[in-house]
Amino acid sequence: MEGFAMRLTQLRKKKGYTQAQLAEKIGVSNKSVSRGERGISKS
Repeated sequence: MEGFAMRLTQLRKKKGYTQAQLAEKIGVSNKSVSRGERGISKS
């Protein structure tokens, strides 16, 4: 999952979005974006 987490962060930053902006655009919580970027899955 680490590769996905790094890619998600890179793409978000490339687009110039904050985690909050990305979360709003894709319809998830800020916490979900943060967890995704850290490679943490909800079990």
